[in-house]
Amino acid sequence: MKDRMKIREHNKPEIFDLIMNVFSVDKKSHGGHMKAVKQSVLDGTSKWSAKLAITVICAQGLIGKDKTGTSDPYVTVQVGKTKKRTKTVPQDLNPVWNEKFYFECHNSSDRIKVRVWDEDDDLKAKLRSKFTRESDDFLGQTIIEVRTLSGEMDVWYNLEKRTDKSAVSGAIRMHISVEIKGEEKVAPYHVQYTCLHENLFHYLCEQATGQVKLPDAKGDEAWKVYFEEPSQDIVDEFAMRYGIESIYQAMTHFSCLSTKYMCPGVPAVMSTLLANINAFYAHTTATTAVSASDRFAASNFGKEKFVKLLDQLHNSLRIDLSVYRNTFPASDAARLQDLKSTVDLLTSITFFRMKVQELSSPPRASTVVKDCVKACMKSTYQFLFDNCYELYQREFQTDHENPQDIAEGPNSTKSLEFWHKLIALVVSVIEEDRTSYTSVLNQFPQELNVGQMSASMQWSLFSQDMKYALEEHEKERLCKSSEYMNLHFKVKWLYNKYVTEVPPYKGEVPEYPLWFESFVMQWLNENDDVSMEYLHGAYERDKKDVFQKASEHALFSCSVTDVFTQLSQCFDVIKKLECPHPEVVKRYMKRFSKTIQKVLLAYAELVRRDFERYTPKHNVACIMMNNIQQLRVQLEKMFEAMGGDKLDTEAAGVLTQLQQKLNSVLDDLSSIFATSLNVQIKQSIQELGSLLGKVSGSGQVSLSQPSQRNTIQQESDAILRPLMDFLDGSLTMFAQVCEKTVLKRLLKELWRIVMHTLEKTVVLPPLTDPRQMFPIPSNAQAKIEDVSRVLLNHVSQMPGKMSTSLLQQVSTGPASQPFADISRKLADISKDMEGKNLTNMSPKQCAVLDMALDTIKQYFHAGGNGLKKTFLDKSPELQSLRYALSLYTQTTDSLIKTFVQTQTSQVSLNDKPAPGEDAVGEASIQVDLFTHPGTGEHKVTVKVVAANNIKWQTNSMFRPFIEVNLIGPHLSNRKRKQSTKSKSNNWSPKFNESFQFILGNEAEPDCYELHICAKDYCFAREDRLIGVAVLQLRDIVEKGSCACWLPLAKCIHLDETGWTVLRILSQRSNDEVAKEFVKLKSECRHPEEVEQR
Repeated sequence: MKDRMKIREHNKPEIFDLIMNVFSVDKKSHGGHMKAVKQSVLDGTSKWSAKLAITVICAQGLIGKDKTGTSDPYVTVQVGKTKKRTKTVPQDLNPVWNEKFYFECHNSSDRIKVRVWDEDDDLKAKLRSKFTRESDDFLGQTIIEVRTLSGEMDVWYNLEKRTDKSAVSGAIRMHISVEIKGEEKVAPYHVQYTCLHENLFHYLCEQATGQVKLPDAKGDEAWKVYFEEPSQDIVDEFAMRYGIESIYQAMTHFSCLSTKYMCPGVPAVMSTLLANINAFYAHTTATTAVSASDRFAASNFGKEKFVKLLDQLHNSLRIDLSVYRNTFPASDAARLQDLKSTVDLLTSITFFRMKVQELSSPPRASTVVKDCVKACMKSTYQFLFDNCYELYQREFQTDHENPQDIAEGPNSTKSLEFWHKLIALVVSVIEEDRTSYTSVLNQFPQELNVGQMSASMQWSLFSQDMKYALEEHEKERLCKSSEYMNLHFKVKWLYNKYVTEVPPYKGEVPEYPLWFESFVMQWLNENDDVSMEYLHGAYERDKKDVFQKASEHALFSCSVTDVFTQLSQCFDVIKKLECPHPEVVKRYMKRFSKTIQKVLLAYAELVRRDFERYTPKHNVACIMMNNIQQLRVQLEKMFEAMGGDKLDTEAAGVLTQLQQKLNSVLDDLSSIFATSLNVQIKQSIQELGSLLGKVSGSGQVSLSQPSQRNTIQQESDAILRPLMDFLDGSLTMFAQVCEKTVLKRLLKELWRIVMHTLEKTVVLPPLTDPRQMFPIPSNAQAKIEDVSRVLLNHVSQMPGKMSTSLLQQVSTGPASQPFADISRKLADISKDMEGKNLTNMSPKQCAVLDMALDTIKQYFHAGGNGLKKTFLDKSPELQSLRYALSLYTQTTDSLIKTFVQTQTSQVSLNDKPAPGEDAVGEASIQVDLFTHPGTGEHKVTVKVVAANNIKWQTNSMFRPFIEVNLIGPHLSNRKRKQSTKSKSNNWSPKFNESFQFILGNEAEPDCYELHICAKDYCFAREDRLIGVAVLQLRDIVEKGSCACWLPLAKCIHLDETGWTVLRILSQRSNDEVAKEFVKLKSECRHPEEVEQR
């Protein structure tokens, strides 16, 4: 041994030099120590002795050798030649003995042999003992070198095999106390090792200026290399000489590193060391069946000491992680790797607590790290908020800010600059967390994503401050609305880029649009004024240029494009807000729809105001109408851009209503423009009427005969030439300058005007004599037929109320008016009428005009490019014209039948009649209707009972009587009129006279009526009409009889159909039934004769 020590000192003097330096020993002292050691070695070989106290405590996880699957274990302990035995624990694989044995050892090379046996007393065991001298089954053993022991030890030892055929499992726990002669005052070897290791560690750190110099070792056993040579040789040799376990070495080095855990690279080494310590205590329990906590409790390092070390380290790591942005800056790649290793170390500590200490619920590493990251992010945001201007200037190298802005900071209501800078700083932090820290702190991907958590935390803190600040701004609104909009866009960008996909905000509707809603509404309100100003400017420029086309291919002018350019820009701003809050979007769309409505209606009103001025310039008028149509087209596009069918119902309702109003405006403009062409159309149709009047030929026309049809076609083409020349010229131009929708509206209006003008100019032409406007009374000197015909020709051209008032004027003229004036005027009209030849249109003329209508209809249809056939066929103007035309070809009976069936309110006296329309008396009539059951012939019996309260003043004798007229078809050969006898000077006469009328069976009673007249009999002149009443038989068909008082009116009331029938019948001068009918229906109450004084 002495020689080996000399060789060792000679070959590796650096080892001894290092020890001298570590423990500050000079060479003289070192030489003395070396001599003493050598002597002690010499003495130790002859005088060495030790006392051992070995306590066999228990065992766990033993293998079962008996048939029952258990064993009856006992333990033998042998030191040198001395062997001792414990008691047997029956049928227990986890036995407890707690037996203590004492041994003396005089040779340092002795070993302690500990063997576990299964005691057997059966025959088989006795036979085995004769051959092997072992009667019991072997369960395992452990052999301990005495020289490796020192002090007291409580250790678990794994049971090992004796041969390869042995079946062994489990571990045994023993407490060993050693007293070596001569070393009673020397520290135990483990304490000595700890002192050696710690002093080496701190010495080397001092040599490296406080940093830890980590050895460069590779392989699976690299974690057992703690120092570089020769330091590692020293600790390894000491551990080998004095039995220091490798796990004790690792725990000692871990304790040393914990004092320098912030040095670069140290966290990774500590994490690896602790992982292997965990593996040593926890991962071996599957084979030994000894709990990890028990194995750890038997550690020579000391359970309480190591647990306390880990607790202190855990707290320190939490503090450092809570400021990870300062402790592990993103600019230092090495420190970022240390951050990752720090989290790994925390994870290993948590694993140690769960698996080795077997704590029930230690803090999870992911939870600890997450809490630390949150704390760091909160403090980071607060730091940004408190030092915003300074940090922004330093980060982005900007100029110095206004001192007042810096002083006010987030509390300023005059500027929003603070928030733009804060957002920029927050984004830089989030970006740093995403790019630098997320990839490092990735040990818990399901629970912690640093980038996402950073975005979530920063937004949560920022949103609180931003919301409060905007609430303060809303009270004063000192900034421009555009500045609030810019901040809104910045906040939207921040949320969309960093927050929208981050829990807990993913899939949720954010609140930030609500903060800015009032400011966006303010901007929209201001935009109203801007849009209106822009509208008027664009329209005036357009007007100045006389509404020129916007381009060669456009049919509208520039003002429409300009207006919608402004509106589109406004909408683009709203759209770019990308507002994720549906309710806010609804309110924005509703408000913007009102802006659109205001602007477009204002434009339409401007066009409507100036339109009539430009109607003579057809192309300009068409462009103005095209502008309105283009508004409708662009409005539809805007509607689709705003969401279409998904648009809020209120906003959609506003736009729909606006579309309808623009449609009405376009209809009005089309009507105004078409009306401006009325004079030309009327002139063309008058020429058509003149040509139609020259069409000769009488008798019926058969269009089925080709010759007649061709003749009619030629005549039709000839009379249409004036109208077609006008339409060709106008519509060709319209088709070139009008949009399709506008053109169709124009065609519709022109169609209506052409049809109406044809009816009123050709089919039912008005009278042209201005003297027909005078009231025309009925008197004995005029021919009643001519007067009626003249009257009807005039009143049929007037509206219903006007015609009624005219008749009332005729019948209620002032009594003081000289009758000679009326007679003179009437005589003049009669003379003029005698020269007129008012006749019906011939059948041929009707056929020509009817065919002309088909040609006009085809022209407006234009092979499908114009108006639809269904519109043309169903248009009321065409139906009215055809109906009026058809009346010319109908018989008198048919016309009278039509009159009776359509004129259902000829006498209408309300409870409060208008002035001049009150009743002039009443007549009591009883009517009985009888139908022969065999022949079906109808008879009517009329009994005139009396008259009452007749209002009539006369200078001569008053002789009232009642005249009853039956009106209806098929009465030309039957009695149609009967009268009562007159009564003298009786204003409430009683008659009680009955009359009978034969209706025949050609028509139903619904086609007949009783026309009852109260008259004043005058000798040698025409009887004067007092009042008239009408009773239609349809009212009594169901009951078969009727008795009633009929009010007497001054005249009857007719609608347009009634006047048309009267007008046509008035021209049939050779038809007595027609003349009589016209006379009855056109006759009015005569002027009363009152003596003037």
